[in-house]
Amino acid sequence: MSLFFKKKWDPKGLHCYVTGGSQGLGLETARILVQKGADVTIVARGVDKLKEAAAELEKSKQRPEQKIHWLSHSLTSAKESEQALDEAAALYGGRCPDALFLCAGASAPRFFIDETEETLRQSMDNAYWIQAWSAHAGVKRMVREKVKGKIVLVSSILGYFGMVGYTSYAPGKHALRGLAEVLRSEFVLYDIAIHIFFPGTILSPGYERENITKPAITKKLEETDDGLSPAACAKGLMQGVEAGHFHITCDLLSNIFRASTRGNTPQNNFILDRVYSFFGFVGLPIWRWTVDREVRAHKPEHMQYVAEHLGDGASSSTSK
Repeated sequence: MSLFFKKKWDPKGLHCYVTGGSQGLGLETARILVQKGADVTIVARGVDKLKEAAAELEKSKQRPEQKIHWLSHSLTSAKESEQALDEAAALYGGRCPDALFLCAGASAPRFFIDETEETLRQSMDNAYWIQAWSAHAGVKRMVREKVKGKIVLVSSILGYFGMVGYTSYAPGKHALRGLAEVLRSEFVLYDIAIHIFFPGTILSPGYERENITKPAITKKLEETDDGLSPAACAKGLMQGVEAGHFHITCDLLSNIFRASTRGNTPQNNFILDRVYSFFGFVGLPIWRWTVDREVRAHKPEHMQYVAEHLGDGASSSTSK
């Protein structure tokens, strides 16, 4: 009967740690947590945005004693991720946060031929390590302190498939999925819950920045994607966490990809997941065909781009 009447997770009175919490999905997730009665610590790089975000969150407090803190850290290294978590714990007598919502990340879409060693490494830092290091520091504290906590990773719908232009971003999001799959199994040893969120396009400041480097063909393929607001995505994320879902999705397309590529991961809904899987069986081959058709149609324009950026020899060799 527990499968049908599972107790809903309630963050009231818990200390929730939110990375990327100064804007976008992170800020909106933090806002919902505050509205539900949690104490919240947000972490990001920019001090000014953190101060503004913390002031916003103060307005959402349900009780005067609720605590809102902010910490300025870059989380792409193990050392600083651990330091940030230590500082957050110190605010609560040295106790590890009860839940980690790891929303930090960034994307800079390009063609693979335009990437450099520096941009590829930086992209993996911003897509994978920026969350993996915090998860690593968090679980060590939780296990040591016997905290039966919760760690929430944020991948992307691109953690289910790849698309032209995202060569430096999608691999990191696939890696986060792999990490979550392993941790879900391993964390059974510690009674720690793991969740991973696969949002589609989020209409956030990060989306505006990624459009600066995004190839034209990628923008073309995304024309029909209206995207979701950070608030709508945060609502979907929180609903999934409260329901205890491992893979969390919040729109039709991501649900179809989830149900069609879930491997041995737990189902979210026995009946609906079969419906989504059927839609995927019928629709995804058509979707893939239309995407490939658009990419092929872009080839003449791309070959001109290659010739201008890599030279005629590279253009000739690439086109073969």
